[in-house]
Amino acid sequence: MFRTLSYAAVAGALVALPLAAAAQTPAPTEIKVGALKIETPWTRATPRGAKVAGGYMTITNTGTVPDRLVGGSLPQAGRFEVHEMKTENGIMTMRPIPGGLEIKPGETVKLMPGGYHVMFMELKEPLKEGTTLAGELRFEKAGTVAVSYKVQAIGATTPDGTAPAGGSAGGHQHGH
Repeated sequence: MFRTLSYAAVAGALVALPLAAAAQTPAPTEIKVGALKIETPWTRATPRGAKVAGGYMTITNTGTVPDRLVGGSLPQAGRFEVHEMKTENGIMTMRPIPGGLEIKPGETVKLMPGGYHVMFMELKEPLKEGTTLAGELRFEKAGTVAVSYKVQAIGATTPDGTAPAGGSAGGHQHGH
């Protein structure tokens, strides 16, 4: 329980930091692996001494069978986990998702601050704004795919480093 709350406190503190405006909006990045489409992987810069960071993206399953995001890697991190953050009874919790995150056929899942995300744990160095980090995602059926995470400002809540128009931090959304 302590570990869950401490990660939630770190994530909550990072969300609360002022947002930095991006000079320009980067073009969306799209990666295809099997029936999956992965769009705009990104993360936030971390302060010196931080040991965790979140990774975000949009994953769409264009196929006819479900797949699962079960893991991945980032050279700057000692561990990589798939997590869910949610608020129940007024208490924010963050926890690993046993068995990975399911992406159903025809579904789009948004990994965003405050919802589903990947966790880079045991960071070996700070993540610096403006850099791009090479990593991998591992799916149950589609296999392993290389991705590049754009590092946005510490308080960013969107892939381009700005606040979303509706003020929402995002979460799990279904496609049509």
